[in-house]
Amino acid sequence: MMRGLGLLVVLCLACLWVALSAMPAIAVIDTVNYNNSNLENQDFSHADLTGKQFVGAEMRGINLEGANLNGAILTKGVLLDANLRGANLTGALADRVFWVGADLTNAILEDATIARTSFENVIVTGADFTNAIIDRYEITQLCKRADGINPETGVATRDSLGCR
Repeated sequence: MMRGLGLLVVLCLACLWVALSAMPAIAVIDTVNYNNSNLENQDFSHADLTGKQFVGAEMRGINLEGANLNGAILTKGVLLDANLRGANLTGALADRVFWVGADLTNAILEDATIARTSFENVIVTGADFTNAIIDRYEITQLCKRADGINPETGVATRDSLGCR
């Protein structure tokens, strides 16, 4: 009987110790990144990729249609023939990105930093580049094919690029 009571007391004390030392659950910050990943032909359409990192990622033919890439980092990414129709790239860092053949129809690139990039054969109909930092040469090239009005922001592509 004493032995059973002693075991019960030890068990109760152990449970009490565990209960009192328990820490509250803390939400784990989403740390998934796609740095140096091969994402060729992957489908991320309409995905929430806010703040995600795609540094040095191979993204040929990737589908990012309607994706939220707000604040994403795309440095040194290859977006050859990528679908970014209606994507939100507000505040994104996209320096040294290879955009050749990408479709940016109705994309939002407000306040994005897009330096040392290549926009050859990119579709920019309805894209909004308001306050984006873009190399002058690339702006000149983009203005040659810029047209349309972004359906979400109501801003004309030519106006957002400062085309004359």
